[in-house]
Amino acid sequence: MGKTKLIAKFIAFFSRVLAIAYLLMAVYSSICLTTKCFVTPYGNGQYLHINYPFSQKPFLNVDNNASYIFFSFLLPIILYALFFLLTGNLFAVFSKTKLFTHYNLSELKKFYLFNWFIPFPAIIISSFFVEIINMIWLLAIIHCIFGIFTWMVAAIFKQGLRLQNEQDLFI
Repeated sequence: MGKTKLIAKFIAFFSRVLAIAYLLMAVYSSICLTTKCFVTPYGNGQYLHINYPFSQKPFLNVDNNASYIFFSFLLPIILYALFFLLTGNLFAVFSKTKLFTHYNLSELKKFYLFNWFIPFPAIIISSFFVEIINMIWLLAIIHCIFGIFTWMVAAIFKQGLRLQNEQDLFI
């Protein structure tokens, strides 16, 4: 169990670092795009470079189109920041000494509900404003599979919690 906890701690930490990176990227990009600081137009103004802070070196490239910026750029970055935060919380569950708790069960539930109910509606709503490539639908299906797997693990945790509570009654 020691290796499992170590790997779970590492993945939890790495996922949270990714969540922070995505969130910072979303905040930085939003500030740059609204203030036009560190933004360089190119391609006859059709595209924008979001530059590294205090430089002219491109960091991110986006279409100069409000619908694209929100639905194809900022929304996915924000949703993946949330996904990686939930992933970090999910793996943190497996690094705890007591697995079967209401808190751990709620972390599993948050993860599977997010993966079931966020990607498809986000894509459907975005499809009214921007063109959606087929690969995005595949990603949504993969998220749904993550959700199904986590739901199954949550069912095991729920049963474990019930059995653990029954044992506590007899001790």
